Amino acid sequence: MPDDAPAPLPPDTGDAGDLSAGPGRVLVALYGFFALAAGARAGLQLATRFGEAPVAYVLSAVAAAVYVVATIGLARGGRAGLRTAAAACSVELAGVLVVGTLSLTDRAAFPDATVWSGYGRGYGFVPLALPVLGLLWLRHKALEADDAPPAQKSPLPGSPPPKSPPRSPPPAS
Repeated sequence: MPDDAPAPLPPDTGDAGDLSAGPGRVLVALYGFFALAAGARAGLQLATRFGEAPVAYVLSAVAAAVYVVATIGLARGGRAGLRTAAAACSVELAGVLVVGTLSLTDRAAFPDATVWSGYGRGYGFVPLALPVLGLLWLRHKALEADDAPPAQKSPLPGSPPPKSPPRSPPPAS
């Protein structure tokens, strides 16, 4: 290695690390699949049958957008990815619960199913389980980052670097 080459940066383990490692890979794959499935379904429905059930089809498009955001957050990792994915999973869970309940109590408002109708019944209830699993994974990664030794934690963006301990003067000879 040449002398003028920059030293490699240490791994950034203090900021929630790689959210897509281990079980996170499965979450990224599932969210990516659901983004594609919900987006394709919503796109087709909006383009060909919008007048039949506009609320349901727009909600399916919203679900697809939430899945895309969650996929990006999980794949990105780090603090920003953790916050992005947590927000998307929270919105998704709220959407599944609200739309799922409304689709069962007011069937006239949902003449056609959405991704979140009946708590995701049309997708094997995965839309209900996915945000719960996502939030549990994100919590695990956040707690893991909090337990990292202080030397491994990176400072917040824009904050000054951590202070080094004072050096003692060299012994006088």
